[in-house]
Amino acid sequence: MFTDPAVDMDVVLSEAQTGRLMLGVAVNSDAGLVGQILLDEQNFDWTRYPTSWDDFVSGRAWRGAGEHFRLEAAPGTQVQRYLASFTEPNLADSDVSLGLSGSYFTRQYRDWNEQRTGGRVSLGYQWVENDLSMAVAYRGEDVVISNPSNPALPALAEVVGDNTIHGFKYSVANDTRDSAFLATEGHFLQLEVEQVVGSFQYPRAVLDGRQYFLLDERPDHSGRHVLTASSRVGVTGSETPIFENFFAGGFSTLRGFEFRGASPVVSNVQVGGRFEWLNTVEYLFPLTADDMIHGVAFCDFGTVEQNIAIHGDNFRVAPGLGLRITVPAMGPAPIALDFAFPVLSAPTDFKQVFSFNIGLQR
Repeated sequence: MFTDPAVDMDVVLSEAQTGRLMLGVAVNSDAGLVGQILLDEQNFDWTRYPTSWDDFVSGRAWRGAGEHFRLEAAPGTQVQRYLASFTEPNLADSDVSLGLSGSYFTRQYRDWNEQRTGGRVSLGYQWVENDLSMAVAYRGEDVVISNPSNPALPALAEVVGDNTIHGFKYSVANDTRDSAFLATEGHFLQLEVEQVVGSFQYPRAVLDGRQYFLLDERPDHSGRHVLTASSRVGVTGSETPIFENFFAGGFSTLRGFEFRGASPVVSNVQVGGRFEWLNTVEYLFPLTADDMIHGVAFCDFGTVEQNIAIHGDNFRVAPGLGLRITVPAMGPAPIALDFAFPVLSAPTDFKQVFSFNIGLQR
């Protein structure tokens, strides 16, 4: 029996790897082929300047304060994105986080080319015990619209050239999911409200909810059968420019349609809308014992409208089947292959039965 509760112990610890350099490629039916060069450091310290070459060799330079720094270049066939971001999780030793980022983005859409250059500043707070977080953020962007398909359309003509965006956003989220990439239980609920000024002035709000029901699993917690129900509702003001409207169609919104192919059309231009209501019900089940391959049965349904209303003639419904293939060497996001068959659509929609996604999440 020990009489002295105090025991001397020597503990030797070594720091795990906190940084990574990744070279990769992503491809999906919404954005085509996108390369990726990523430098990510989870233990960054912007004040720890290197004083010698040995600081670089040993890994001491720019590290040690628990800050997060990310540098990403994603050149692609249809989309190009370049991003630098910095996060201080404990600003002035408080529970408030600070986020700073700058980005450059270009994309060739069906009816115009779009270039965005801008930055973002955010302050956040998280109540870990309640899985609750909130943030306030400012975004400033210069949006350049060129090569319009129909310059005579007023909604498109008014945005050609440079447009200034200043957005002030408040968001609150409750997240109890067990995984951000292939969740099997829990829920995610987020509300975003933004007021935009600049070349155009309009309010904007988006409510996004997802619930994951674990229906069955093996005794070792593998082989999970999961039912997912998700819904997204968005509204934006009457002065919203065409490039900030809501659009639907493609892997990330409504499968069974081309990218933005389930959106309002005026004079053969996909103009988007001020209102969106997009929903998914999906059943995921294992096809292999190692959980590398899952099957899914789903139904996507909803609409995007020019005005804040739901018109039956524009409502879309697309049931389908697909596969989710998880390759450990390619990261946690699964490869997704889906076949969707629209049973309700609008006359101006562009349909696409097969959609795929490799390297990005839905």
